[in-house]
Amino acid sequence: MGFLSKVGRREKGQSSRGSRIAIAILIGILLGCVFAVFYPDGFFSSYQAVHNVRTMKSSLQSGSPSCESPERVKTLKADIVSLSEKNARLKKQVRELNEKLVIAGQGKDHAEKQELVLGKTQKAGPFGTVKGRRINPTVAPDESVNPRLAKLLEEVAIGKEVIVALANSRVKDMLEVWFTSIKRVGIPNYLVIALDDHILDFCKSNDVPVYKRDPDKGIDSVGREGSNHAVSGLKFRILREFLQLGYSVLLSDVDIVYLQNPFDYLYRDSDVESMSDGHNNYTAYGFDDVFDEPAMGWARYAHTVRIWVYNSGFFYIRPTVPSIELLDRVAGRLSRDPNSWDQAVFNEELFFLHILGTTGFMQQGGLWIS
Repeated sequence: MGFLSKVGRREKGQSSRGSRIAIAILIGILLGCVFAVFYPDGFFSSYQAVHNVRTMKSSLQSGSPSCESPERVKTLKADIVSLSEKNARLKKQVRELNEKLVIAGQGKDHAEKQELVLGKTQKAGPFGTVKGRRINPTVAPDESVNPRLAKLLEEVAIGKEVIVALANSRVKDMLEVWFTSIKRVGIPNYLVIALDDHILDFCKSNDVPVYKRDPDKGIDSVGREGSNHAVSGLKFRILREFLQLGYSVLLSDVDIVYLQNPFDYLYRDSDVESMSDGHNNYTAYGFDDVFDEPAMGWARYAHTVRIWVYNSGFFYIRPTVPSIELLDRVAGRLSRDPNSWDQAVFNEELFFLHILGTTGFMQQGGLWIS
């Protein structure tokens, strides 16, 4: 009986001791979890790191003898400069990547716009009923490009269309004949781009809508002093802003007399509609001119392709992405070779094949002309 009692007390003591150990283990686990949450790097290590940083800062600021050697300080400063330069390079690379992403997004947006125009694939209809679509979507107007011009065009343009002519003092007499004929016909939506102050005052005195661009050293010098040929090349750069603002432009040289309103005769089914310099159906769209010289024997026929019949001094252009691309290409070529004939360059960019361009009526790089 006494033995059994001792055994019972021993077992009871051992069980209570085990319970205390289990509770201690549980408390330790809980404390470990708390420290793991609030001190993930360890309590003593983080304290030591902070202490080291504070000690280094105080040493560097006070210049105490306990700080690192001058060589070590120079090395650290050099490392900081090197890291700063690397950081600047990385920022530049990120900026360039962002720009590429924006350009890629614009290309995607252009493709989506083309898809909206072309629509879903469809079957061809019966013979004689098939008609292709040649209208690209207009760009979204961006008034931030030129707020002053945007405000003026709101007053002058009708149906987002306007006749535009460039003029400087050299063509003052022709300009007067030009706007007199426009007034006689009764065309309200026209605008003169004055390339010098004299033309600006002349137009204002004759109640002619006029616009003078903000100072631009390169364009202003050509506009004031350039020949008719040089001034003619400026229009491809200046017209870009009109298209970006969402306006269709009938570009007109000042050596034109109006007998009727040309807007009544436009088809508006293409990106570009141009007057032709051809004098009959054979020469109206470009032609193969053949010179015959019998004395040359088998080589008596000399062929020359005359493609520059679309007049760069009288054409209608819609505000589409391909149209703006055309202006950029022509302006770029004329800036690289100022002696080029702007009409020849204009026609070559319309007709010659480009990347992603296909032959059609006449489609070049997505551009439709008629």
